[in-house]
Amino acid sequence: MSRFLLAALFIVAGANHFRNPAPYLSIMPPQLPFPRELVWISGIFEIAGGVGVLVPRTRKWAAWGLVALLIAVFPANIYSAFHGLRLGDSEVPKWALWARLPLQIPLIWWAASNAK
Repeated sequence: MSRFLLAALFIVAGANHFRNPAPYLSIMPPQLPFPRELVWISGIFEIAGGVGVLVPRTRKWAAWGLVALLIAVFPANIYSAFHGLRLGDSEVPKWALWARLPLQIPLIWWAASNAK
C-alpha cells in the first residue's frame, strides 16, 4: 500500500508540473538557467520515478532516483521559504514553507525504503 501511495504522490505531482507550472517556476532560484525546462525535467523524473517504483525490475533504481530528485529540488524549497510562494491569489504562510523543509527527511526515507 505504501508503495502505491508513494507512486501516486509522485505521478500526480509530476503531472502537475505540466498542468500548473507557475508555482514551481516561482520557487526556482534565479541563479538556475532554463527554469521552465528544469520544471519540466523534474516533472518527468517524478512521473518516471512514481511509475518505476511500481515495477519490480526498476523499483530499486526508481526509488534511489526519487531520493536524488528530492535532494536536488531541496534548494527550491529553501528558496521558497525565504522568498515566499503564491498559489493562485493566496500567499502560502511562511510558517508552512519553513515547516515543509524538515518534512523532506521522512519523504526521502519513504522513497529509500522502497528500494527493496
